[in-house]
Amino acid sequence: MGVLEGKAVVITGAGRGLGRAYALHAAALITGNGGQAAAMVGRCVRAFGTIDGLVGNAGLNYQVPPWDDDPARIRELVEVNVLGVVYTGLAAMRVMRERGSGVLVNVASGSLLGKPGGAAYSASKGAVASLTCSWAADLAERGIRVNAISPLAWTRMVEADEVERARMSRDLTPALAAPLVTYLLSDLSAGLTGQLIRLRGDKLHIVRQHAVKEPVLTSPRWEVADIAAAFDNGLVPEPPPGERWKL
Repeated sequence: MGVLEGKAVVITGAGRGLGRAYALHAAALITGNGGQAAAMVGRCVRAFGTIDGLVGNAGLNYQVPPWDDDPARIRELVEVNVLGVVYTGLAAMRVMRERGSGVLVNVASGSLLGKPGGAAYSASKGAVASLTCSWAADLAERGIRVNAISPLAWTRMVEADEVERARMSRDLTPALAAPLVTYLLSDLSAGLTGQLIRLRGDKLHIVRQHAVKEPVLTSPRWEVADIAAAFDNGLVPEPPPGERWKL
């Protein structure tokens, strides 16, 4: 892949599934086999003298009704899905700041819109999306771009998910999602930052992060009756979470 020629990239969770497809498509060195974030980035810097890109892909998922969820299992998921992205990202950006350039690609999910039976996973991916926007704002002046992707592909994680398995085709292979990662790591996407991009087979689109929705109503004081009237006559609620997640 000429678009990444000469670049040193770390892709976490590249042993199988989407991460493996990203690494193979990008022709990047698969550096991570576990271990600490700083050590992973350090090995890349020692081998290539720098780090140009990081893909925070490693993740866990499981399905359970929220009232039956287990605190220990939630903690494990958050540590991998959220803190794993945080720690590897921090290690990489500290090196990138010194050179004034670099790319971070975080892996979110459409589940951040509110997936039934997957509250912990949805929350973790929502955190990744918000983290991406915050980092993008902090790092833009440092020459570092930060984007998130929301891929959909048939993987072992999907096979274990009854809801996803019922609505997906095996034809949605990880290889179909890989070009998006390569594009974001490359100079072709220069200037693109703070975006959440979803790729689902033949569909590519931007997912809007939470933002103020028009109309914005004003009143000197909002009493209960005034708020009720606003929802009856002016404020239009978003579709229910279950409907948003199906898009």
